[in-house]
Amino acid sequence: MFSIIIPAYNEEKRIGKMLESYGEFYERKKREKEIDNFELLVVINNTKDKTEEIVKIFSKKYKEIKFLNFEKGGKGFAVIEGFKDALKRDNEFIGFVDADMSTPPETFYGLIKNVLNNKNIDGIIANRWDKRSKITPRQSILRRFVSRGYNFIVKTLFLFPFEDTQCGAKFFRREILEKNVQKIITSNWGFDIALLYCLKKESNARIKSIPTFWQDKVGSAINLRKTPLIMFASCIRLRLIHSPFKFIVKFYRKLPAKLKFH
Repeated sequence: MFSIIIPAYNEEKRIGKMLESYGEFYERKKREKEIDNFELLVVINNTKDKTEEIVKIFSKKYKEIKFLNFEKGGKGFAVIEGFKDALKRDNEFIGFVDADMSTPPETFYGLIKNVLNNKNIDGIIANRWDKRSKITPRQSILRRFVSRGYNFIVKTLFLFPFEDTQCGAKFFRREILEKNVQKIITSNWGFDIALLYCLKKESNARIKSIPTFWQDKVGSAINLRKTPLIMFASCIRLRLIHSPFKFIVKFYRKLPAKLKFH
């Protein structure tokens, strides 16, 4: 049995299509005996729209759909709470995927099959920057520059072998998450880095990166003026926390809000 966590913040316009597509695909795989039991765990967080109502409708159509609803927000918070909840059941594998369906169900299934068929890895992540990957529509030069520049900073600071830490499609064995879920730092923009760094540092996790198919969805665009600065600040903060200079972060937290830029 496996669980796919779907963090959802104000996703009323997209979550229905996402759940219909994933629900139908994995139910078919189950009927065809390619997988056994599965669940789609939607973690609604700090939502102000009708996301919960829509999820409830689809949970009646597909019994595999479960959901949690929190007043607190943030992708990192949502995924970690999803991990904790999924670990309460007999899920041998647990992953997460973005609610905008930039990763179609058949593409995420590629991650699942890789872990199921390879006992020598603890987890797998999608890599949009692999030469074999397909991204549609083609991203602008500016966006590619920002993404690759950010990844270079991440690899330099954390000595990661990964080409793409930010793609919202990851899948892990239960054991590696069970050992580390309480140690993962809750973060929003830096969550994926925090997760991978924790698994590597604490358990020397064997994580594989594979090419993917990724669709840039309407509504998923980032603010190329503001977002890169926030992501960079999150990255620096996380690295400081895992260093002898973590006192700087504690000092920064005590500053008045008007003196903070992140």
